[in-house]
Order: sequence, then structure tokens, then C-alpha cells
Amino acid sequence: MNNIKTLGIDLAKNTFSLVGMNEFGKIVLRKTLSRKKPLPFIAQLNPCLIAMEACSGAHYWARQCKSLGHQVAIIAAKFIEPFRTGGKNDNNDAEAICEAAMRPNIWHVPVKTADQQAVMTLHRVRQGLVKERTTMINRLRGLLAEFGIVMPKGRYPAQHAITSILEDAENGLPMLARELLHDLWQEIKGLNEQILKHDRKLYQLAHQMHAAKRLMSIPGVGEVTATAVVATVCDAKDFDTSRAFSAWIGLVPKQYTTGGQVKLGRISKRGEKHIRTSLIHGARAVIANCRHKTDRTSLWIKDLIERRGFKRATVALAAKNARLIWALLHSEKEYQIDYVK
Repeated sequence: MNNIKTLGIDLAKNTFSLVGMNEFGKIVLRKTLSRKKPLPFIAQLNPCLIAMEACSGAHYWARQCKSLGHQVAIIAAKFIEPFRTGGKNDNNDAEAICEAAMRPNIWHVPVKTADQQAVMTLHRVRQGLVKERTTMINRLRGLLAEFGIVMPKGRYPAQHAITSILEDAENGLPMLARELLHDLWQEIKGLNEQILKHDRKLYQLAHQMHAAKRLMSIPGVGEVTATAVVATVCDAKDFDTSRAFSAWIGLVPKQYTTGGQVKLGRISKRGEKHIRTSLIHGARAVIANCRHKTDRTSLWIKDLIERRGFKRATVALAAKNARLIWALLHSEKEYQIDYVK
């Protein structure tokens, strides 16, 4: 076991498959262990590179392995699949993880702390409640349409109108349907209260994090975006350039270049979907309020809207904000309006 330089672990609920390779890439270990046995086994090994697939529990096991003095590499599943030989099973997966970890150009997911994961838990719970609320409002709208009652478009107009619809005794809505839809409306109001509670918690966290407070000085970056970035990005120096950071979020164009001809398409939408969505929503808010402003960014946005349209301008501003976020995290400086280098 002393000649193991790279150890690939295929994580699972109850059994873990381990494959170890020496410095020449030759397999010197194959082992399957129950959940309680990997850490005592890893503690006996000389310091080496331990690789695992990015999945549920990967950050926990990575922190445990690092505490034992090992280097850790968490690798996305899409980078591991090309190295799998034969059929898909736990042993072949562990071997593929080991092979991928030995390649110098494979991207490794930074290991998150428990506190970062806790903040992202808040984001995921809030995100799930928002999705559930949208589903219920659409269900309410569809059921009312069955009785010829049309709710206004948009969440706020719809919620404003639902009370008067349910209280209108002359709209032909049967009593049974009225009672059921009233219960559905009470559930929506309950979700509103839960989401508001989580929003307030995010507001508190954002003002407790120094890095998040600096990011919120960027127009279009609020508590949701700032806390999500700080909880997801362990170190801005993991990205060589601001464009690399923007590409990781998925805000750069897809490229198809051959024979020296460069062809750029729509944004790639790769990487961190939650941060990308928040940045685009923030960019929409900035554009909606820039009509009478004369700063450099507002003038650039208005010119871009005239040339390329509203949606492209929104994505362009989101990409610009992503680069500003990287710059502030990388340099640890404050945001300056109309900054000129």
C-alpha cells in the first residue's frame, strides 16, 4: 500500500469501491469496503492524491481525507465517463476516477467547508419553495380556467386577485371547488411566509459576510447572488481570468471553430445554474431602472439595447457583473463606479 500515489473512490450509500495506482499508472489495489471502513484504511496510507466523483457526500468525505493529510480531487462526472472501460460498475467507475485524476488538465471541484454547504442548503430550500409556489399558482390558475375565470398574468397580480375571486358569490364557482381552491390559496400564503423568512435569513447572512457585502455594491448583485457566490467559490484564484469565471457560470457564447473560422452561438449555460439565473434577474432589474441615468454603465446598456435588443443586453450585463465579481474577489478591493484603470 505504500506505493499508492493515486486512490480513486466510487462513493455510495453503504459500500465504497477503491482502486489505487502507483506513479506509473499501474493498478496496485482493488478493494470494496463498507461505509465505516474507508477512513481507517485511508489513515494507514502514505500521503497521496485521493479522487472521487462530485456527488452527494463528496465534500464531506473530501474534508475527512484532507484532515488525514491527503490531497483531494473532486471531479465532475462528465470528465470521468470518457475514462471508463468496459461496463458500468462500481469497480470500473473507481478505476475511471483514478485515471481522470492523473490527467493534468482535468478540472477539480474546490472542496467546500461545512459553513459554505450550510449557506447553500438555505439557497436550495428557498429555491424549492419558490418552485413549489409557482407550481401551486399555476395549478390555481388552471383550475379557475375550468370554470371560465381567468386570473391576471404575473405572480403579484394573480395573488392580489384571488381573494376577490373566491369571495365573489356570483361568479358561478361551485361551493366544493371554492373550498378546495381556498385551501390551495392558504397553502400559497404559507409558502410566501416561509420564503420571506428565508429571504430575511439571507439578508442577515449577506451583511455578516465581508466578501458578500463588497459584492452587493455592484449594481444588479443582491443578497441572493452575493451569498450564493461566496458559498460556492472557495477561492477566486482557482480561475485564471474573469472570462474563465464567466465561462464557469455559463455566460459565454458556445464556440464552434474549424478551419480558422470562428463561429459563436448562444451562451453555453454550463456550470453554476443558480448563480447564472440570479445574475440575469439582477441585470433585468438594473436595465429597468437605467432609463434616466447617465453613468458609463447605464449609457453602455442603453446603446447595447438599441443595437442588440433587450435580452442580449441583459445577458451581456450579467456576464459583465460576473467578471466584476471575479475581480473583486481576486483583488479584495471595493467596487468603484466609473472606474478607469
